[in-house]
Amino acid sequence: MKFRLHFVVDPMGWFCVSAVFSVWLYNTVFIPMLVLFPHYREGHIPWALVVCYFLASLFCVTALLRSSTADPGRLPQDPHIPHSEREHWELCNKCNLMRPKRSHHCSRCGHCVRRMDHHCPWINNCVGEDNHWLFLQLCFYTQVLSLFTLALDFCQYYYFQPLANLRQEEFTGHHELALLRVSSFMGLVMFGGMGSLFYTQLTGILSDTTTIEKMAYFKNEVVPSRRPWQQTLAEVFGTRWKLLWFLPFRSRRPLGGAFHPHVHV
Repeated sequence: MKFRLHFVVDPMGWFCVSAVFSVWLYNTVFIPMLVLFPHYREGHIPWALVVCYFLASLFCVTALLRSSTADPGRLPQDPHIPHSEREHWELCNKCNLMRPKRSHHCSRCGHCVRRMDHHCPWINNCVGEDNHWLFLQLCFYTQVLSLFTLALDFCQYYYFQPLANLRQEEFTGHHELALLRVSSFMGLVMFGGMGSLFYTQLTGILSDTTTIEKMAYFKNEVVPSRRPWQQTLAEVFGTRWKLLWFLPFRSRRPLGGAFHPHVHV
């Protein structure tokens, strides 16, 4: 499926995305400057550790940018409805357009999204059928990068040998303790927040239930999914190759037979 850009005009969403990007930029700039590069030059850490950190950082920001700008599954103004699937479509009472069941209308974006999970201000976009896999990758790689950062901060405090060529007159050397404390605080906040969000998203995917449907379950009975977890995740990521589930650079292709006529709400 061709990647389509999608932008939401929302100043609050732009602020949230900028805040997340600033946290990523801070740790990507100061952690290598304070920890990775100085200790690598003095032979305290291997080059593979430096490469792994930048790979985690690259995957994290790629998932952030793509999930923020990807089309979540916006329905066209005049959708083509196959005759065999007409019974699984319904009329939206807000935009008066036909949509597949399990689609929802986003008041923030102003259109219906296929299998919409929720609107996330931190990516300034809806999380729907076409970008849910990118949002899941964002949660995962943010945890990886945050845990990596916390481990490096801890080692800098208690494990790594003192640097022989440390220049205290430089800004980073003079303010090293304050910079690392800020990095540790942001790492704890991001790891805790994204950890709970990743767990919520993963359990929802495995139970074949969106966040909107979970909110409706306060009044309706939950119908648990009986499909294997491999099949459920393969449909979300658009491939059965598990290694590709971790790559945010590719395109998603819907699997054949991925349409689910069962409706929870």
